[in-house]
Amino acid sequence: MLIKVYGSAVFGIEATTIVVEVNIDKGIGYHLVGLPDNAIKESNYRIAAALQNNGYRIPGKKITINMAPADLRKEGSAYDLTLAIGILAASDQIRSNNIENYLIMGELSLDGSLQPIKGALPIAIKAKEEGFEAFILPKENANEAAVVDGLKVYGVENIKEVIDFFDTNVPLEQTHVDTRREFYEHLHLPEFDFADVKGQESIKRCMEIAAAGGHNIILIGPPGAGKTMLAKRLPSILPPMTLHEALETTKIHSVVGKVKNRGLMSQRPFRNPHHTISSAALVGGGSYPQPGEISLSHNGVLFLDELPEFERRVLEVMRQPMEDREVTIARAQFTVTYPSSFMLVASMNPSPGGYFNDPDAPVTSSPAEMQRYLGKISGPLLDRIDIHIEVTPVPFDKLSEERKGESSVVIRKRVEAAREIQTQRFQEVDGIHYNAQMGTKHIRKFCKLNESSKNLLKDAMQRLNLSARAYDRILKVSRTIADLEQSEDVVENHISEAIQYRSLDREGWLG
Repeated sequence: MLIKVYGSAVFGIEATTIVVEVNIDKGIGYHLVGLPDNAIKESNYRIAAALQNNGYRIPGKKITINMAPADLRKEGSAYDLTLAIGILAASDQIRSNNIENYLIMGELSLDGSLQPIKGALPIAIKAKEEGFEAFILPKENANEAAVVDGLKVYGVENIKEVIDFFDTNVPLEQTHVDTRREFYEHLHLPEFDFADVKGQESIKRCMEIAAAGGHNIILIGPPGAGKTMLAKRLPSILPPMTLHEALETTKIHSVVGKVKNRGLMSQRPFRNPHHTISSAALVGGGSYPQPGEISLSHNGVLFLDELPEFERRVLEVMRQPMEDREVTIARAQFTVTYPSSFMLVASMNPSPGGYFNDPDAPVTSSPAEMQRYLGKISGPLLDRIDIHIEVTPVPFDKLSEERKGESSVVIRKRVEAAREIQTQRFQEVDGIHYNAQMGTKHIRKFCKLNESSKNLLKDAMQRLNLSARAYDRILKVSRTIADLEQSEDVVENHISEAIQYRSLDREGWLG
């Protein structure tokens, strides 16, 4: 008897429906075809034990299972439940009247209980698009899949529940999630607050500008100056995610299995990879591509602490994704694209010893060591970072002050007001939501300068020997400064402040 059961495969952040055809005929054997990987090939052992422990069995006949489309590689253990139900239905151990209306996924334990799967959200979106009545999956993934309106989602703990549902019509409990209410209820400020930071007013100002325009920023300073502390507080002043951003971000995290037992992500991601990370782990890839750290920080912050300690080759692969805000991974058989619109926050010591440019500290690094240390960061990568700022240690009298600094809530209100101006400005432009995303055409249109501002910028360009890309960065940052001041025009003081935030372009750093 031939039975068709439906599962799904995830490529990039999109799902593709997989038809599992199970045919049982005379003879003996178990044949699984359709480009399954090792995890799927091993599934017959898990399925046999799970069925045995629940009073069922794999029939001693010739079983042929085809996973169509047969030229598409399938991977992972999430097809266990799909295959098991297909085998039971094809061998007439359970009824299969309406089995084709359901999309079924789940990894089986030997006792028949279900383990969570990856990619439940993109699979649920595809299931709704293709008109399936319901999605049956492990209970731990039910909230994540139930975010999709118009699709029934049944979270189950054991294969016996699924068997009873099809065979004797024992109802399954539907998972309901009020997406909007859940999302807005869980919006709250992160645990870190700028009120805890003593002194560092100029750095807080830089962070505010970076958050308001979505600009990349690099903090340069000696150990203990507070670079990491400041970076960890940046998400607390970013505007809350929109529902669309939350859905997009959750899809990426769902693909790598990081959204168990919850619905939509409501906080912007903050990723802080170690400097020993490989290029595949940073941008994504592997023999079977997975999203990397830059995609997991989509709509959030990617913090690279001690930037020169990262391998130069690893940092260079970020250049194209930073510009295009997406990363494409090509393989011989297929190509996947992951979004990567993130804010880069980097920190570094000014020298291997950490105290270069500090008049009170002894110089412990030779010029050759300095050159080798700073040479790990290429000029083109630095050009893509809009704001460079030096962080100096906080003096004792500031550290011992009882007075608290300005809180993240207050700063975030100003950031949101500036973002609102940008939303209005770019409402007619596709794919641009804030100043850092502007291309050359939009910079010319929205960052017009008067004569004195032009002369100021021209003088700075010549003295600091800035590149054309640095010129664009200065204009973008000055546009954001103007937005924070609710100013329609970009004037001299906006330009001069933006020029100050190009520390690494000055003589004595990378020259």
